[in-house]
Amino acid sequence: MPGTRHPARVVAMGFGLVVLVGTVLLMLPAATETGEATSWSTALFTATSAVCVTGLYVVDTPAHWSTFGEVVLLGLIQIGGFGIMTLASLLGLLVTRRLGLRLQRSAQTETKSFGLGEVRRVISGVVVLSLAVEALTALVLFARFAGHYGESLGNAAYLGVFHAVSAFNNAGFALFSDSLVRYATDAWVCLPIVAALVLGGLGFPVLFEIVRHLRGRQRRWSLHTRITLGAYAVLAVLGTVAVTAIEWDNPDTLGQFGVGGKMLTGFFQGMSPRTAGFNSVDTGELQPATLLITDVLMFIGGGSAGTAGGIKVTTFALLAFVMLAEVRGEPNVHVLGRKLPREVHRQALTVVLVGVGLVFAACLALLVLTPFSLDAVLFESVSAFSTVGLSTGITGQLPTAGQLILVVLMFTGRVGPITLASALALRERTRRYDLPEERPIVG
Repeated sequence: MPGTRHPARVVAMGFGLVVLVGTVLLMLPAATETGEATSWSTALFTATSAVCVTGLYVVDTPAHWSTFGEVVLLGLIQIGGFGIMTLASLLGLLVTRRLGLRLQRSAQTETKSFGLGEVRRVISGVVVLSLAVEALTALVLFARFAGHYGESLGNAAYLGVFHAVSAFNNAGFALFSDSLVRYATDAWVCLPIVAALVLGGLGFPVLFEIVRHLRGRQRRWSLHTRITLGAYAVLAVLGTVAVTAIEWDNPDTLGQFGVGGKMLTGFFQGMSPRTAGFNSVDTGELQPATLLITDVLMFIGGGSAGTAGGIKVTTFALLAFVMLAEVRGEPNVHVLGRKLPREVHRQALTVVLVGVGLVFAACLALLVLTPFSLDAVLFESVSAFSTVGLSTGITGQLPTAGQLILVVLMFTGRVGPITLASALALRERTRRYDLPEERPIVG
């Protein structure tokens, strides 16, 4: 079929197929603790949340799903984090030791590789780097669960692997009913998870450059890496300071801890909205101002071509530079010693406006369908679109229609930025004529 040859469409179809398979597996009686089949809507919601590395759920993960069901979730998270076409390309390399041109183009779209010639190297790097970070994180968590909390070696290893994979892939699924609230002041649990989610959220292109720089193979970082690291650091500091300051005396969140516990919990809650989805305090007890700040952090998200969602920090930073140039009256946008192409302006603006439109439409629909407040509905919608997974606690109370709206948001939030950005780039064309210019009134 001609329509399936477009790389972006192939990526979307791949994600859809994995969601379908995951839904069927989670509907099996063996996937639940009670041995009863799960409804199609619950299975679809959970499978989509796992593949799209979101972390929203409508049933209590450890209470509802059996070990088989949890392993299915773990597999879906890993597949979603790797990327569908990355995994398909890896299997192709293992089986045939070669990649077809169409598969290379699809993998290039998903991994943001700059050329077809480097797709094989990028795919190998994605797999090796992912497994290495997950293994190191799992080892630290295993030691903590076994040594400090007295878990058996087998259970400690299982907990370590599950949460390491969930953290690096920014999925936010936890095997505890309260997420990580019980470990809010345990730095040996919280900090490794933060480190994993940051590494996954920066994006593989940035991680590859950092590795090459540490090995002395690359002295100058690319513009993309410099923007991503700078914007990520600024938002991390602002988010942590804002959350800590606002929640400092809230007895239901940070107010119950000492100074050290407040600092650690504030840092964790400031970093987790960058599409990780774990929470170490009850999200439903956060102040309205904190919820709004979290909405902004979730919508911005993490780095491109990684496991994070949102509009991406590079998109946000580029629009900030465009606004700055416009305020200064400069005809061109210069970023860190480089000129920004005009087509990048339009692509960034399109991604942001499409994201705003989707969140607005979802909010409106949920306000009509449910009795919940705008704060809760907006938080849920942004969390789903940005594939974060944080919730004020209303997810399980949504009607089936409301859950399906979130399913669409999660899928669009995970696949949309990939397909939209690549589609805009591929559709770029040069006009052979231009129309008369007329300036409308702005503002």
